[in-house]
Amino acid sequence: MNRITVVACLICAAMQCKSQLVDRTLAPNPINEGIAKSLTEQIGAGRGDWKTPNSSAYIISRDPFRAIRRGRQIFQRKFQHLDGAENTFYARDGSGDLEKNLGIGAGLADSCSTCHGRPRGSAGFGGDVVTRPDSRDAPHLFGLGLKEMLADEITAELRHRRDVALAEAKRTRTGITRPLTAKGIHYGNITAMPDGTVDTTKVEGVAADLRVRPFSAHGGTISIREFINGAMNNEMGFQCWDPELTSAIDDKARLTTIGGITLDAAEDALEAPPEPDPTKVAEGKQPRNQIATAVVDYLEFYLLNYFKPGLSEQTESVKRGRQTFDKVGCASCHIADLRVDRDRRVADVETVFDPERGNFNRLFSTARPLFQFVDQNDGHPSLKLPMLGSFEVRNLFTDFKSHDLGPNFHERNYDGSLQKQFLTTALWGVGTTPPYGHDGRSSSLTEVILRHGGEAQSARDRFASLSAVERMDVLEFLSSLVLFPPDDTASNLDPGDRSAPGFPQVKHGSIKLTVLFNDPGDIE
Repeated sequence: MNRITVVACLICAAMQCKSQLVDRTLAPNPINEGIAKSLTEQIGAGRGDWKTPNSSAYIISRDPFRAIRRGRQIFQRKFQHLDGAENTFYARDGSGDLEKNLGIGAGLADSCSTCHGRPRGSAGFGGDVVTRPDSRDAPHLFGLGLKEMLADEITAELRHRRDVALAEAKRTRTGITRPLTAKGIHYGNITAMPDGTVDTTKVEGVAADLRVRPFSAHGGTISIREFINGAMNNEMGFQCWDPELTSAIDDKARLTTIGGITLDAAEDALEAPPEPDPTKVAEGKQPRNQIATAVVDYLEFYLLNYFKPGLSEQTESVKRGRQTFDKVGCASCHIADLRVDRDRRVADVETVFDPERGNFNRLFSTARPLFQFVDQNDGHPSLKLPMLGSFEVRNLFTDFKSHDLGPNFHERNYDGSLQKQFLTTALWGVGTTPPYGHDGRSSSLTEVILRHGGEAQSARDRFASLSAVERMDVLEFLSSLVLFPPDDTASNLDPGDRSAPGFPQVKHGSIKLTVLFNDPGDIE
Protein backbone atom coordinates (compact mmCIF):
# COMPACT_ATOMS: atom_id res chain seq x y z
CA MET A 1 0.00 0.00 0.00
CA ASN A 2 1.23 3.53 -0.68
CA ARG A 3 1.21 6.23 2.02
CA ILE A 4 -2.15 7.68 1.00
CA THR A 5 -3.86 4.28 1.27
CA VAL A 6 -2.24 3.71 4.67
CA VAL A 7 -3.43 7.10 5.91
CA ALA A 8 -6.97 6.32 4.76
CA CYS A 9 -6.89 3.01 6.62
CA LEU A 10 -5.68 4.74 9.77
CA ILE A 11 -8.56 7.20 9.57
CA CYS A 12 -11.12 4.43 9.14
CA ALA A 13 -9.67 2.55 12.10
CA ALA A 14 -9.70 5.66 14.24
CA MET A 15 -13.35 6.30 13.45
CA GLN A 16 -14.28 3.15 15.33
CA CYS A 17 -13.14 4.86 18.56
CA LYS A 18 -15.03 7.42 20.59
CA SER A 19 -13.50 10.79 21.31
CA GLN A 20 -16.00 11.82 23.99
CA LEU A 21 -15.33 10.68 27.54
CA VAL A 22 -17.82 9.78 30.26
CA ASP A 23 -17.52 10.90 33.87
CA ARG A 24 -16.63 7.70 35.67
CA THR A 25 -17.82 9.13 38.98
CA LEU A 26 -21.27 8.91 37.36
CA ALA A 27 -20.63 5.87 35.16
CA PRO A 28 -18.15 3.56 36.93
CA ASN A 29 -16.80 0.66 34.89
CA PRO A 30 -14.42 -2.30 35.46
CA ILE A 31 -11.54 -0.83 33.43
CA ASN A 32 -11.86 2.67 34.93
CA GLU A 33 -12.35 4.24 31.51
CA GLY A 34 -13.30 7.90 31.46
CA ILE A 35 -12.70 11.07 33.45
CA ALA A 36 -11.56 10.49 37.02
CA LYS A 37 -12.94 13.71 38.49
CA SER A 38 -16.50 14.99 38.58
CA LEU A 39 -17.26 18.37 37.02
CA THR A 40 -17.58 19.82 40.53
CA GLU A 41 -14.09 18.54 41.36
CA GLN A 42 -12.73 19.96 38.11
CA ILE A 43 -14.19 23.39 38.89
CA GLY A 44 -12.75 23.19 42.41
CA ALA A 45 -12.45 26.62 44.04
CA GLY A 46 -13.49 28.39 40.84
CA ARG A 47 -11.38 31.11 39.23
CA GLY A 48 -9.66 32.26 42.44
CA ASP A 49 -6.13 33.60 42.10
CA TRP A 50 -2.56 32.29 42.28
CA LYS A 51 -2.82 32.05 46.07
CA THR A 52 -6.20 30.26 46.18
CA PRO A 53 -5.55 26.49 46.31
CA ASN A 54 -7.57 24.33 43.91
CA SER A 55 -8.66 27.32 41.83
CA SER A 56 -8.03 27.54 38.09
CA ALA A 57 -5.65 30.49 38.47
CA TYR A 58 -3.68 28.59 41.12
CA ILE A 59 -3.41 25.32 39.19
CA ILE A 60 -2.58 26.99 35.87
CA SER A 61 0.27 28.97 37.44
CA ARG A 62 1.62 26.29 39.84
CA ASP A 63 0.67 22.93 38.31
CA PRO A 64 0.32 23.78 34.61
CA PHE A 65 0.47 20.25 33.22
CA ARG A 66 -2.42 19.24 35.46
CA ALA A 67 -4.25 22.29 34.11
CA ILE A 68 -3.60 21.17 30.52
CA ARG A 69 -4.78 17.65 31.24
CA ARG A 70 -7.85 18.93 33.08
CA GLY A 71 -8.68 21.15 30.12
CA ARG A 72 -8.33 18.14 27.83
CA GLN A 73 -10.69 16.10 30.01
CA ILE A 74 -13.23 18.94 30.03
CA PHE A 75 -12.87 19.24 26.24
CA GLN A 76 -13.76 15.57 25.82
CA ARG A 77 -16.37 15.45 28.60
CA LYS A 78 -19.88 14.40 27.61
CA PHE A 79 -21.86 17.13 29.34
CA GLN A 80 -25.20 16.23 30.89
CA HIS A 81 -28.39 18.16 31.49
CA LEU A 82 -27.52 18.17 35.18
CA ASP A 83 -24.35 20.10 34.27
CA GLY A 84 -26.51 22.84 32.78
CA ALA A 85 -26.32 21.78 29.14
CA GLU A 86 -29.39 22.57 27.09
CA ASN A 87 -30.54 20.61 24.09
CA THR A 88 -30.29 23.69 21.93
CA PHE A 89 -32.34 22.21 19.11
CA TYR A 90 -35.40 22.00 21.32
CA ALA A 91 -34.56 24.98 23.52
CA ARG A 92 -34.84 27.25 20.49
CA ASP A 93 -38.05 27.37 18.54
CA GLY A 94 -36.29 27.62 15.18
CA SER A 95 -37.60 31.11 14.50
CA GLY A 96 -35.72 34.36 14.31
CA ASP A 97 -33.27 36.31 12.20
CA LEU A 98 -30.52 34.01 10.91
CA GLU A 99 -28.41 37.02 9.95
CA LYS A 100 -28.26 38.05 13.61
CA ASN A 101 -28.37 34.66 15.33
CA LEU A 102 -26.59 31.82 13.55
CA GLY A 103 -27.21 29.73 16.65
CA ILE A 104 -30.71 28.99 15.34
CA GLY A 105 -29.06 26.55 12.94
CA ALA A 106 -26.54 25.14 15.40
CA GLY A 107 -26.55 22.94 18.44
CA LEU A 108 -27.01 19.28 19.27
CA ALA A 109 -23.51 18.87 20.73
CA ASP A 110 -22.79 17.43 24.17
CA SER A 111 -19.00 17.71 24.00
CA CYS A 112 -16.35 19.91 22.39
CA SER A 113 -15.02 16.75 20.73
CA THR A 114 -18.36 16.21 19.00
CA CYS A 115 -17.12 18.59 16.31
CA HIS A 116 -13.38 18.54 17.01
CA GLY A 117 -12.70 14.86 17.61
CA ARG A 118 -10.21 13.88 14.96
CA PRO A 119 -8.03 11.90 14.59
CA ARG A 120 -9.59 9.72 17.26
CA GLY A 121 -13.34 9.41 16.91
CA SER A 122 -16.07 9.79 14.35
CA ALA A 123 -16.90 13.32 15.42
CA GLY A 124 -14.96 14.94 12.63
CA PHE A 125 -17.44 13.76 10.02
CA GLY A 126 -20.60 14.41 12.01
CA GLY A 127 -22.01 17.26 14.01
CA ASP A 128 -20.40 19.97 11.92
CA VAL A 129 -21.68 23.37 12.93
CA VAL A 130 -23.88 25.18 10.44
CA THR A 131 -22.54 28.71 10.06
CA ARG A 132 -23.68 29.18 6.47
CA PRO A 133 -26.29 27.41 4.36
CA ASP A 134 -23.64 25.21 2.77
CA SER A 135 -22.17 24.24 6.16
CA ARG A 136 -18.46 23.68 6.80
CA ASP A 137 -15.94 21.07 7.89
CA ALA A 138 -14.96 21.53 11.54
CA PRO A 139 -11.18 22.12 11.72
CA HIS A 140 -8.69 20.33 13.91
CA LEU A 141 -7.29 22.29 16.86
CA PHE A 142 -3.70 21.03 16.97
CA GLY A 143 -1.26 23.93 17.38
CA LEU A 144 -4.08 26.37 18.12
CA GLY A 145 -2.05 28.38 20.64
CA LEU A 146 0.79 28.88 18.17
CA LYS A 147 -1.69 30.20 15.61
CA GLU A 148 -3.18 32.61 18.17
CA MET A 149 0.28 33.90 19.10
CA LEU A 150 1.45 34.33 15.51
CA ALA A 151 -1.72 36.16 14.49
CA ASP A 152 -1.49 38.46 17.50
CA GLU A 153 2.16 39.28 16.86
CA ILE A 154 1.49 39.95 13.17
CA THR A 155 -1.33 42.30 14.20
CA ALA A 156 0.95 44.18 16.61
CA GLU A 157 3.63 44.59 13.94
CA LEU A 158 1.18 45.82 11.30
CA ARG A 159 -0.35 48.32 13.70
CA HIS A 160 3.09 49.52 14.76
CA ARG A 161 3.94 50.24 11.11
CA ARG A 162 0.63 52.12 10.76
CA ASP A 163 1.33 54.20 13.88
CA VAL A 164 4.87 55.05 12.73
CA ALA A 165 3.48 56.20 9.37
CA LEU A 166 0.85 58.33 11.13
CA ALA A 167 3.49 59.98 13.29
CA GLU A 168 5.63 60.71 10.23
CA ALA A 169 2.65 62.10 8.31
CA LYS A 170 1.81 64.41 11.19
CA ARG A 171 5.43 65.55 11.52
CA THR A 172 5.97 66.18 7.79
CA ARG A 173 2.41 67.39 7.09
CA THR A 174 2.21 65.17 4.04
CA GLY A 175 0.74 61.82 3.13
CA ILE A 176 3.05 58.89 3.85
CA THR A 177 2.71 55.54 2.05
CA ARG A 178 4.44 52.59 3.59
CA PRO A 179 4.48 48.83 2.87
CA LEU A 180 2.75 46.64 5.42
CA THR A 181 4.89 43.64 6.24
CA ALA A 182 5.03 41.41 9.29
CA LYS A 183 7.12 38.25 9.77
CA GLY A 184 8.11 38.55 6.12
CA ILE A 185 4.49 38.49 4.90
CA HIS A 186 3.32 41.36 2.68
CA TYR A 187 -0.10 42.82 3.45
CA GLY A 188 -0.14 45.56 0.82
CA ASN A 189 0.44 49.26 1.48
CA ILE A 190 -1.01 51.87 3.78
CA THR A 191 -1.17 55.65 3.40
CA ALA A 192 -1.23 57.81 6.53
CA MET A 193 -2.53 61.37 6.28
CA PRO A 194 -1.55 64.43 8.35
CA ASP A 195 -5.08 64.70 9.76
CA GLY A 196 -4.74 61.29 11.39
CA THR A 197 -6.80 59.33 8.86
CA VAL A 198 -5.52 56.25 7.09
CA ASP A 199 -6.16 55.08 3.53
CA THR A 200 -6.42 51.28 3.61
CA THR A 201 -7.62 50.71 0.04
CA LYS A 202 -4.29 49.10 -0.86
CA VAL A 203 -4.22 46.80 2.16
CA GLU A 204 -4.29 43.11 1.19
CA GLY A 205 -5.45 40.02 3.05
CA VAL A 206 -6.44 41.67 6.33
CA ALA A 207 -9.26 43.96 7.44
CA ALA A 208 -8.83 47.73 7.61
CA ASP A 209 -8.25 47.55 11.37
CA LEU A 210 -5.17 45.38 10.64
CA ARG A 211 -6.33 42.72 13.08
CA VAL A 212 -5.52 39.17 11.99
CA ARG A 213 -8.35 36.94 13.19
CA PRO A 214 -7.02 33.37 12.97
CA PHE A 215 -10.13 31.43 13.94
CA SER A 216 -13.07 30.41 11.74
CA ALA A 217 -12.62 29.85 8.03
CA HIS A 218 -13.49 33.45 7.16
CA GLY A 219 -11.31 34.90 9.94
CA GLY A 220 -13.94 35.94 12.44
CA THR A 221 -12.48 35.47 15.92
CA ILE A 222 -9.38 36.90 17.58
CA SER A 223 -8.76 34.71 20.60
CA ILE A 224 -9.16 31.18 21.87
CA ARG A 225 -11.15 32.47 24.83
CA GLU A 226 -13.75 34.25 22.71
CA PHE A 227 -14.12 31.15 20.56
CA ILE A 228 -14.70 28.95 23.62
CA ASN A 229 -17.38 31.24 25.05
CA GLY A 230 -19.24 31.36 21.75
CA ALA A 231 -18.97 27.66 20.96
CA MET A 232 -20.11 26.54 24.40
CA ASN A 233 -23.21 28.70 24.01
CA ASN A 234 -24.05 28.07 20.36
CA GLU A 235 -23.22 24.37 20.20
CA MET A 236 -23.93 23.15 23.73
CA GLY A 237 -26.31 25.69 25.20
CA PHE A 238 -24.01 26.84 28.02
CA GLN A 239 -23.94 30.46 29.09
CA CYS A 240 -20.70 31.45 30.74
CA TRP A 241 -20.03 34.62 32.68
CA ASP A 242 -16.57 35.94 31.77
CA PRO A 243 -15.88 38.87 34.12
CA GLU A 244 -12.69 40.20 32.52
CA LEU A 245 -13.99 40.01 28.97
CA THR A 246 -17.30 41.62 29.96
CA SER A 247 -15.56 44.41 31.85
CA ALA A 248 -13.14 45.13 29.02
CA ILE A 249 -15.93 45.37 26.46
CA ASP A 250 -18.07 47.57 28.70
CA ASP A 251 -15.20 49.92 29.59
CA LYS A 252 -13.40 49.81 26.22
CA ALA A 253 -10.35 48.66 28.15
CA ARG A 254 -7.47 46.21 27.87
CA LEU A 255 -7.41 42.79 29.48
CA THR A 256 -4.99 39.90 29.60
CA THR A 257 -6.67 36.50 29.61
CA ILE A 258 -5.50 33.61 31.76
CA GLY A 259 -3.81 32.25 28.62
CA GLY A 260 -1.76 35.43 28.32
CA ILE A 261 -3.17 37.17 25.24
CA THR A 262 -3.85 40.89 25.72
CA LEU A 263 -7.09 42.11 24.16
CA ASP A 264 -7.92 45.79 23.71
CA ALA A 265 -11.63 46.54 23.40
CA ALA A 266 -10.82 50.13 22.42
CA GLU A 267 -9.11 48.88 19.26
CA ASP A 268 -10.87 45.60 18.52
CA ALA A 269 -14.51 44.54 18.33
CA LEU A 270 -14.36 41.72 20.87
CA GLU A 271 -17.01 39.03 21.08
CA ALA A 272 -19.05 39.46 24.25
CA PRO A 273 -19.70 36.39 26.40
CA PRO A 274 -23.30 35.15 26.14
CA GLU A 275 -24.14 36.09 29.73
CA PRO A 276 -22.80 39.45 30.94
CA ASP A 277 -24.78 39.39 34.20
CA PRO A 278 -24.17 36.45 36.58
CA THR A 279 -27.27 37.28 38.62
CA LYS A 280 -29.75 36.83 35.77
CA VAL A 281 -32.22 33.99 35.99
CA ALA A 282 -33.56 32.37 32.83
CA GLU A 283 -37.35 32.10 32.93
CA GLY A 284 -37.26 32.23 36.71
CA LYS A 285 -35.61 28.82 36.97
CA GLN A 286 -31.83 28.88 37.29
CA PRO A 287 -28.86 31.23 36.86
CA ARG A 288 -28.01 31.53 33.20
CA ASN A 289 -24.26 31.26 33.68
CA GLN A 290 -24.50 27.49 33.88
CA ILE A 291 -20.80 26.86 33.35
CA ALA A 292 -18.13 28.18 35.67
CA THR A 293 -15.49 30.64 34.51
CA ALA A 294 -12.88 28.12 35.68
CA VAL A 295 -14.04 25.69 32.98
CA VAL A 296 -13.30 28.29 30.30
CA ASP A 297 -9.93 28.97 31.95
CA TYR A 298 -8.90 25.32 31.72
CA LEU A 299 -10.13 25.01 28.13
CA GLU A 300 -8.23 28.14 27.10
CA PHE A 301 -5.00 26.97 28.73
CA TYR A 302 -5.35 23.48 27.23
CA LEU A 303 -5.86 24.79 23.70
CA LEU A 304 -3.07 27.35 24.10
CA ASN A 305 -0.68 24.48 24.87
CA TYR A 306 -2.20 21.84 22.60
CA PHE A 307 0.40 19.88 20.67
CA LYS A 308 1.24 20.86 17.12
CA PRO A 309 0.79 18.31 14.28
CA GLY A 310 3.51 15.84 13.40
CA LEU A 311 5.46 14.48 10.45
CA SER A 312 5.20 10.93 9.19
CA GLU A 313 7.91 9.17 7.18
CA GLN A 314 10.00 11.56 5.07
CA THR A 315 10.61 9.39 2.01
CA GLU A 316 12.40 10.50 -1.14
CA SER A 317 8.99 10.99 -2.75
CA VAL A 318 7.95 13.26 0.13
CA LYS A 319 11.13 15.32 -0.22
CA ARG A 320 10.62 15.70 -3.97
CA GLY A 321 6.99 16.61 -3.35
CA ARG A 322 7.98 19.41 -0.99
CA GLN A 323 10.27 20.85 -3.65
CA THR A 324 7.56 20.59 -6.31
CA PHE A 325 5.05 22.20 -3.91
CA ASP A 326 7.36 25.20 -3.70
CA LYS A 327 8.11 25.19 -7.44
CA VAL A 328 4.48 25.41 -8.60
CA GLY A 329 3.81 28.36 -6.27
CA CYS A 330 1.77 26.81 -3.46
CA ALA A 331 4.27 28.12 -0.92
CA SER A 332 3.57 31.74 -1.85
CA CYS A 333 0.48 31.52 0.37
CA HIS A 334 1.16 28.32 2.30
CA ILE A 335 4.31 29.60 4.02
CA ALA A 336 6.05 26.76 5.82
CA ASP A 337 7.81 28.33 8.80
CA LEU A 338 7.15 31.38 10.98
CA ARG A 339 8.71 32.53 14.25
CA VAL A 340 6.85 33.32 17.45
CA ASP A 341 8.71 36.04 19.35
CA ARG A 342 7.05 35.48 22.74
CA ASP A 343 5.95 31.89 23.28
CA ARG A 344 3.31 31.67 26.04
CA ARG A 345 3.27 27.85 26.17
CA VAL A 346 4.84 25.86 29.00
CA ALA A 347 6.10 23.03 26.78
CA ASP A 348 6.60 21.97 23.17
CA VAL A 349 5.97 18.51 21.78
CA GLU A 350 7.75 17.41 18.59
CA THR A 351 6.19 14.38 16.88
CA VAL A 352 8.04 12.57 14.09
CA PHE A 353 8.21 9.21 12.32
CA ASP A 354 10.19 6.76 14.45
CA PRO A 355 9.46 3.07 13.69
CA GLU A 356 11.85 1.92 16.43
CA ARG A 357 10.09 3.73 19.26
CA GLY A 358 6.65 4.44 17.78
CA ASN A 359 4.00 1.83 18.50
CA PHE A 360 0.47 2.27 17.13
CA ASN A 361 1.29 4.78 14.42
CA ARG A 362 5.12 4.58 14.21
CA LEU A 363 5.24 8.14 15.54
CA PHE A 364 7.17 9.20 18.62
CA SER A 365 6.73 12.46 20.53
CA THR A 366 9.39 14.34 22.46
CA ALA A 367 8.18 16.83 25.07
CA ARG A 368 10.46 19.75 25.92
CA PRO A 369 9.78 22.13 28.83
CA LEU A 370 9.42 25.85 28.14
CA PHE A 371 8.74 27.03 31.69
CA GLN A 372 10.74 28.47 34.57
CA PHE A 373 10.35 27.99 38.32
CA VAL A 374 9.59 31.08 40.39
CA ASP A 375 9.66 30.44 44.14
CA GLN A 376 7.61 32.93 46.16
CA ASN A 377 8.65 31.45 49.53
CA ASP A 378 5.02 31.64 50.61
CA GLY A 379 4.36 28.01 51.49
CA HIS A 380 2.77 27.27 48.10
CA PRO A 381 4.37 25.21 45.31
CA SER A 382 6.67 27.22 43.04
CA LEU A 383 5.14 29.07 40.15
CA LYS A 384 5.82 27.40 36.79
CA LEU A 385 5.64 30.23 34.29
CA PRO A 386 6.33 30.29 30.53
CA MET A 387 9.83 31.48 29.65
CA LEU A 388 8.36 33.67 26.86
CA GLY A 389 11.23 32.93 24.51
CA SER A 390 11.16 32.81 20.71
CA PHE A 391 10.13 29.65 18.90
CA GLU A 392 10.39 28.59 15.25
CA VAL A 393 7.03 27.17 14.14
CA ARG A 394 7.86 24.71 11.38
CA ASN A 395 5.65 23.02 8.77
CA LEU A 396 2.67 25.30 9.46
CA PHE A 397 2.00 26.35 5.83
CA THR A 398 -0.12 29.49 6.04
CA ASP A 399 0.30 33.24 5.54
CA PHE A 400 -2.52 34.35 7.88
CA LYS A 401 -4.10 36.27 5.00
CA SER A 402 -7.55 36.16 3.46
CA HIS A 403 -7.78 35.33 -0.23
CA ASP A 404 -10.42 34.95 -2.93
CA LEU A 405 -9.93 31.48 -4.42
CA GLY A 406 -12.67 31.85 -6.98
CA PRO A 407 -16.31 30.78 -7.23
CA ASN A 408 -15.60 27.14 -6.34
CA PHE A 409 -14.87 28.32 -2.79
CA HIS A 410 -17.48 31.07 -2.48
CA GLU A 411 -20.32 30.48 -0.03
CA ARG A 412 -23.77 31.96 0.35
CA ASN A 413 -24.54 33.92 3.49
CA TYR A 414 -28.05 33.87 4.90
CA ASP A 415 -28.69 37.37 3.54
CA GLY A 416 -27.99 36.09 0.03
CA SER A 417 -24.56 37.69 -0.30
CA LEU A 418 -21.44 35.70 -1.12
CA GLN A 419 -18.55 35.12 1.25
CA LYS A 420 -15.55 35.31 -1.08
CA GLN A 421 -12.60 35.80 1.24
CA PHE A 422 -11.26 32.95 3.36
CA LEU A 423 -8.13 32.53 5.45
CA THR A 424 -5.31 30.47 4.02
CA THR A 425 -5.71 27.08 5.65
CA ALA A 426 -2.69 25.94 7.65
CA LEU A 427 -1.71 22.65 6.03
CA TRP A 428 -0.15 20.97 9.04
CA GLY A 429 -2.19 17.85 9.75
CA VAL A 430 -3.75 17.90 6.27
CA GLY A 431 -2.72 14.30 5.60
CA THR A 432 -5.23 13.02 8.16
CA THR A 433 -8.12 15.48 7.86
CA PRO A 434 -10.36 14.68 4.89
CA PRO A 435 -12.74 15.87 3.57
CA TYR A 436 -11.13 19.12 2.42
CA GLY A 437 -11.98 22.76 2.00
CA HIS A 438 -13.50 24.90 4.72
CA ASP A 439 -16.84 23.33 3.82
CA GLY A 440 -15.68 19.73 3.42
CA ARG A 441 -16.93 19.57 -0.16
CA SER A 442 -13.70 18.12 -1.59
CA SER A 443 -13.18 14.44 -0.92
CA SER A 444 -9.46 14.27 -1.72
CA LEU A 445 -6.34 16.40 -1.78
CA THR A 446 -6.27 16.31 -5.56
CA GLU A 447 -9.84 17.59 -5.77
CA VAL A 448 -9.32 20.46 -3.34
CA ILE A 449 -6.15 21.57 -5.17
CA LEU A 450 -7.89 21.50 -8.55
CA ARG A 451 -10.80 23.41 -7.00
CA HIS A 452 -8.53 26.43 -6.46
CA GLY A 453 -9.07 29.45 -8.68
CA GLY A 454 -9.02 33.20 -8.26
CA GLU A 455 -5.76 34.33 -6.68
CA ALA A 456 -4.47 30.73 -6.78
CA GLN A 457 -5.40 30.00 -10.40
CA SER A 458 -1.83 30.02 -11.75
CA ALA A 459 -0.53 27.71 -9.00
CA ARG A 460 -3.49 25.41 -9.57
CA ASP A 461 -2.79 25.27 -13.30
CA ARG A 462 0.88 24.49 -12.74
CA PHE A 463 -0.10 21.61 -10.45
CA ALA A 464 -2.56 20.34 -13.07
CA SER A 465 0.19 20.32 -15.70
CA LEU A 466 2.59 18.20 -13.62
CA SER A 467 3.40 14.65 -14.64
CA ALA A 468 1.61 11.85 -12.81
CA VAL A 469 4.76 11.09 -10.81
CA GLU A 470 5.24 14.73 -9.81
CA ARG A 471 1.63 15.04 -8.73
CA MET A 472 1.91 11.87 -6.67
CA ASP A 473 5.03 13.28 -5.00
CA VAL A 474 3.10 16.41 -3.97
CA LEU A 475 0.29 14.28 -2.57
CA GLU A 476 2.81 12.12 -0.70
CA PHE A 477 4.33 15.26 0.81
CA LEU A 478 0.93 16.59 1.92
CA SER A 479 0.00 13.18 3.30
CA SER A 480 3.10 13.27 5.52
CA LEU A 481 1.66 16.23 7.48
CA VAL A 482 -0.31 14.30 10.07
CA LEU A 483 -2.30 14.45 13.28
CA PHE A 484 -2.06 11.83 16.01
CA PRO A 485 -4.00 10.74 19.12
CA PRO A 486 -1.87 11.95 22.06
CA ASP A 487 -3.10 9.24 24.41
CA ASP A 488 -2.01 6.57 21.91
CA THR A 489 1.30 8.05 20.76
CA ALA A 490 4.47 6.93 22.56
CA SER A 491 6.70 9.67 23.93
CA ASN A 492 9.68 10.40 26.15
CA LEU A 493 7.12 10.85 28.96
CA ASP A 494 5.72 7.34 28.43
CA PRO A 495 7.56 5.24 25.81
CA GLY A 496 5.41 2.16 26.39
CA ASP A 497 6.42 -1.45 26.93
CA ARG A 498 6.17 -3.87 24.00
CA SER A 499 6.85 -6.82 26.29
CA ALA A 500 3.80 -6.14 28.46
CA PRO A 501 0.89 -8.64 28.39
CA GLY A 502 -1.93 -7.24 26.29
CA PHE A 503 0.30 -4.92 24.24
CA PRO A 504 -0.59 -2.83 22.26
CA GLN A 505 -4.01 -2.34 23.85
CA VAL A 506 -2.11 -1.58 27.06
CA LYS A 507 1.34 -0.12 27.61
CA HIS A 508 1.48 1.30 24.09
CA GLY A 509 2.84 4.62 25.34
CA SER A 510 1.35 8.10 25.38
CA ILE A 511 2.11 11.78 25.85
CA LYS A 512 1.57 11.28 29.55
CA LEU A 513 1.38 14.70 31.15
CA THR A 514 0.47 13.03 34.45
CA VAL A 515 4.17 12.40 35.18
CA LEU A 516 4.68 16.18 35.20
CA PHE A 517 1.95 16.87 37.78
CA ASN A 518 3.00 18.15 41.20
CA ASP A 519 1.28 15.00 42.49
CA PRO A 520 1.34 12.33 39.74
CA GLY A 521 -0.72 10.00 41.93
CA ASP A 522 -3.73 12.32 41.76
CA ILE A 523 -5.00 11.58 38.26
CA GLU A 524 -7.48 13.56 36.21
